[in-house]
Amino acid sequence: MLLLSLSHISPKPSLASSSLRFLRQTQSPRFLKLPFFPSSLACHVSRRGSSFSFSSRSSCVHMESSSPPAAASVDSVTHDLKNQSLDGVRDGDANKVKLKLEDLNWDHSFVRELPGDPRTDILPREVLHACYTKVSPSAEVENPQLVAGSESVAQLLELDPKEFERPDFPLFFSGASPLVGAMPYAQCYGGHQFGMWAGQLGDGRAITLGEIINSKSERWELQLKGAGKTPYSRFADGLAVLRSSIREFLCSEAMHFLGIPTTRALCLVATGKYVTRDMFYDGNPKEEPGAIVCRVAQSFLRFGSYQIHASRGKEDFDIVRALADYAIRHHFPHIENMSKSDSLSFSLGDEDHSVVDLTSNKYAAWIVEIAERTASLVARWQGVGFTHGVLNTDNMSILGLTIDYGPFGFLDAFDPSYTPNTTDLPGRRYCFANQPDIGLWNIAQFASTLSAAKLIDDKESNYAMERYGTKFMDEYQAIMTKKLGLPKYNKQLISKLLNNLAVDKVDYTNFFRLLSNLKADTSIPEGELLVPLKAALLDIGKERKEAWISWVQSYIHELASSGISDEERKVSMDSVNPKYVLRNYLCQSAIDVAEQGDFSEVQRLLKIMERPYDEQPGMEKYARLPPAWAYRPGVCMLSCSS
Repeated sequence: MLLLSLSHISPKPSLASSSLRFLRQTQSPRFLKLPFFPSSLACHVSRRGSSFSFSSRSSCVHMESSSPPAAASVDSVTHDLKNQSLDGVRDGDANKVKLKLEDLNWDHSFVRELPGDPRTDILPREVLHACYTKVSPSAEVENPQLVAGSESVAQLLELDPKEFERPDFPLFFSGASPLVGAMPYAQCYGGHQFGMWAGQLGDGRAITLGEIINSKSERWELQLKGAGKTPYSRFADGLAVLRSSIREFLCSEAMHFLGIPTTRALCLVATGKYVTRDMFYDGNPKEEPGAIVCRVAQSFLRFGSYQIHASRGKEDFDIVRALADYAIRHHFPHIENMSKSDSLSFSLGDEDHSVVDLTSNKYAAWIVEIAERTASLVARWQGVGFTHGVLNTDNMSILGLTIDYGPFGFLDAFDPSYTPNTTDLPGRRYCFANQPDIGLWNIAQFASTLSAAKLIDDKESNYAMERYGTKFMDEYQAIMTKKLGLPKYNKQLISKLLNNLAVDKVDYTNFFRLLSNLKADTSIPEGELLVPLKAALLDIGKERKEAWISWVQSYIHELASSGISDEERKVSMDSVNPKYVLRNYLCQSAIDVAEQGDFSEVQRLLKIMERPYDEQPGMEKYARLPPAWAYRPGVCMLSCSS
């Protein structure tokens, strides 16, 4: 349990009040720069032995880190979220219950326990004093077809996978036929977009059907994305195209099997109707096949779900509290059950020796856990080379899940400034290297929301942000240490490696997968050192070859001192360095044939991405570098048009 392990953490001073104000009020994050990412960002975090510091041009605030990383590491429910479906597959428990759609156990706690919109029309408008609006799916369909279904997600719901074969299944999951027991609604939320407050946003095309409770008392929300207009659609049509829906469906599942917390996807249905989209925003719209994804998560609550109500002033502060109570009751019950005996009090080390006591304020304990889950999530993104693309506060899950797959990308060529979002190109706010900083900035906005509603004070806000920094650094260092098969973290070795990868634009995924083939033998001749890596180190000149040989020599020396056998290390490294990731060109290949009515490549990709760490003989082509055509506009650089 996350909070229990906090009692072993050493006392730490808080962030300076000026730093907190800076994070809350500026459009740009107070950069939590990884020391090995070459950039000119204003602020960074660097580890020095057992401590790290936030520093900027104008100030430097030192924070003592917890002693061993294991003591400071707080995995909590994140680990459970990562493994929840895999456990069912392994132990076979999920197979004991196989329900038909009509037998699903529906619940509607969100609608039952929170204030709703008295209106049920879909006229675009500002929805006040409400967390949701009841609205039914309205997307037009014509002979809808099932593109693909995830048996893994069906097992979470205890739904018989044979239900995918029902002729009426596409009707239910396109919204054309109502599911018995569902009570659909669209959620109201706001958010910061690219650092600017955007006001009310909400589910403009996503409609939640309700919650399924399985025999393990797990609660799962089902949501149709692309199901039609809602009051939050503004000027949009509430629909989604097959192109973006395939990407969301596949990446939801691919991320889960990489071990990264994420929303899931039960199925993808083609509506049989066309949707008009201007993909490149160049004034040349075209018709594309429409589709609907059924997304699944324990909750779709976001930072913006709270922000919208706090932004409306004192009249809606009670809604912020009600939403917080709801989330804690259903998704953080261990916080509700805390007692003084847990001894979760921490000296902040400031001038007046003030203390944060997490047992005296459940909302403080709650935001600390959200901060740590978020930090853990971002560290895992960095470890696998994933760039989200649109880390607005309305795309930040309170459960620490990857949510809302618009433009995303894995690092084909290692480039810290890579962004998959054309809208983000001028400032690259959401580029790969900035993700840790953006996570911290977003936590600051969420903390400001809870502070405005008088749920936490500034010291508790400071502590949550402090815990984000500590958690991120501990998790990231542990991940990189495992990826290299090292016995302990080696900052200099990892920094030099990442610099080399960036200079030569090396494929991130393939390089780390090949790295496990190196032998811990210091007698290997220089001319043979790079042979195991030759497939990743392409077209490097003499000077760069020497730089790589120097790094490999240092790396082998470190491995040789560990006493771990080559065979044991290879097994360990291959279990954390995937061979297969959902590269954009793979998605595009599946999209191209799916738009012609052939869904086989989508289904094949799903199966491959369910086993990313396995060799999968015969599927090697799916691990190859992107072909030349993959760099054309619309494949690897995507806008938010969907």
